[in-house]
Amino acid sequence: MDTSLPALFLSHGSPMTALEPGETGRFWQRLGTAIDAATGRPSAILAVSAHSLTREPALLAAPRHTAVYDFGGFPDALYRLRYDAAGDPALATRVQALLAAEGIAAHRLDDGGLDHGIWTPLRWIYPAADIPVLPLAYVPTWRPAEQFALGRALAPLADEGVLIIGTGSITHNLRLLGRFVANQGVGQPEMAESAEFRAWMAARSAARDWDALLDYRSSAPHAALMHPTDEHLLPWYVAAGAGGRDATPQRLHEAVTFGALGMDAYAFGPGAARLAEALQASSLQVDAASM
Repeated sequence: MDTSLPALFLSHGSPMTALEPGETGRFWQRLGTAIDAATGRPSAILAVSAHSLTREPALLAAPRHTAVYDFGGFPDALYRLRYDAAGDPALATRVQALLAAEGIAAHRLDDGGLDHGIWTPLRWIYPAADIPVLPLAYVPTWRPAEQFALGRALAPLADEGVLIIGTGSITHNLRLLGRFVANQGVGQPEMAESAEFRAWMAARSAARDWDALLDYRSSAPHAALMHPTDEHLLPWYVAAGAGGRDATPQRLHEAVTFGALGMDAYAFGPGAARLAEALQASSLQVDAASM
């Protein structure tokens, strides 16, 4: 088996997916098993989240992590959930070296903690919390091309058993979500602008049109509406850079909540196609079992 792990982008959605997994949570529940089957179980996870932002790249190299409840106004049950995972100080040293080789300085901090963009999906993907996690806080003012270069520097990790996960949202405009939550609810049809943006990302990805993707702000339909600020999309580019330009990105999952919050997931790199095949096989097994 070629054990080169894909890099992933996961739209993490509302923190409530930790309690109410829905369609995307069910996908996450299959994802960990599919990764293990396709390329082998990761030895560690490097996580780049839209909720861990810094002025310069920073690695949270604590030996242990717990869930950070970086949100408010949710049911008490959500704040009682735990995700206690080991950290990976040794991996932090390796990542610093890889980044330094490409002229990217990264700070190393002894702090720990997994924001909800990390622990919410991991709670379903690897529920035993038995894989060490290293958060990499990134710079939200860097352009997509700079985020891609950050990911490209991390590419060797794919052959070293490290699963790179970027988490954010394929569409993210909280003003729109507020309107849907107040008036229509989670199950309402997707607004046309969101559907057009997600379709553009999928089509340009399938075509490996990196020039358009890296210039999405000017090229994609409704880019500013779907991302008034783009910190929730930028982890997509880190994961894409880790996968490289040669392999075709794979959209593994597509869904929408609240009419405008895209929940799409992508895989990048040589292992992406194998992961897509493993997920398809697991989906067929689930369908057969339910018949």
